[in-house]
Amino acid sequence: MNTIDLRQAIVMRVQDNSAQELSEVIEDSIGADEQTLPGLGVLFEMIWQHSTEPEQHRMVDSLYKHLHHNERANPSQ
Repeated sequence: MNTIDLRQAIVMRVQDNSAQELSEVIEDSIGADEQTLPGLGVLFEMIWQHSTEPEQHRMVDSLYKHLHHNERANPSQ
């Protein structure tokens, strides 16, 4: 019996999507039920792994600024 892991299932679900469809998946997932978080995590992992070091630094810097902009950072904003 072939089994696939969560990462593979998520990738298989979106791999044939157009750029517009991928954007819609992300937009629909943000702020939605927590069940979508693993999918966003897998997509972010793919972005991270294929980003240059300067791009990774920009992402971390952006996240850091967001988290420290407000002492009570709201993860749903």
